[in-house]
Amino acid sequence: MTFHAPLTPANVVPLFANAAPKPAHVAIVVPCYNEAMRLDLAAFSTFLRQSPETRLIFVNDGSKDDTLSVLAMLHEAHPTQVEVLSLSRNSGKAEAVRQGLLYAAAGSYTFVGYWDADLATPLDAIPDFTNIAQRYTEVEVVYGARLQLLGHRVHRTLSRRIISRICARLARVAVGLPIGDTQCGAKLLRNTPRLAQSLARPFSAGWLFDVELFSRIAETAASSAKAFYEYPLSEWTEVPGSKVTGRAIRRAGLAMLRLIAERRLGLAPQAPATDLPRLVVQRTTAATIEKAA
Repeated sequence: MTFHAPLTPANVVPLFANAAPKPAHVAIVVPCYNEAMRLDLAAFSTFLRQSPETRLIFVNDGSKDDTLSVLAMLHEAHPTQVEVLSLSRNSGKAEAVRQGLLYAAAGSYTFVGYWDADLATPLDAIPDFTNIAQRYTEVEVVYGARLQLLGHRVHRTLSRRIISRICARLARVAVGLPIGDTQCGAKLLRNTPRLAQSLARPFSAGWLFDVELFSRIAETAASSAKAFYEYPLSEWTEVPGSKVTGRAIRRAGLAMLRLIAERRLGLAPQAPATDLPRLVVQRTTAATIEKAA
């Protein structure tokens, strides 16, 4: 993956000015925290030009660097395909994704989803996910599985594989399904009232919020076994610079044990957080965004 520094408008390939936007049926949320020097603007721009029916909704999670200005640059190059939201303070990936999904789900999109900003999973997997969801109408969640199969370009460190296996074991107990990989940051969700209901409460599992979301969807799905589709990725590359700390992993593990107790043992759900960040929708120029920040 190629990163771009310094960041200038030359890094972004603009849309043709006279190109009429096609109706969008897919919206992908991209949470961002201090990503100014890591965002691959060229990759995002190329994908947008090739996928006129897809919208990208970037959520700036209270970044302390120039992330908001960089996102404004991408919005200006693709004003009909890129939206920028900003949280009033850093609240973590779980809340950034939840807020972004709530915003996207309120639109007229058929599918919404979320994708890691580092593009460890390439953007060209989004049409693959969409094709699966369109083929199998009972599927509510399509998510990437980082299986090291013959011919697949999936590269993970040993420590990452160990953590992933532990998370998968916890997920199987919490969701009650033979899930193989929950922590790949590439998910596509069918936009239904059931999804909105699953997003109504803030997540409590921290870094493992994906499992909590799966658990909520499985609780109300007509057939939980058919509601989830694990898609083996053809390519996944571990990108240096992960913001997940050992402390965050331990806290998420404890939260996951509580979630399992709630789901399996009838423990009363944890009270939802009340000090939620304010969501700001940035619609205009970089100057306006810098002022709002």
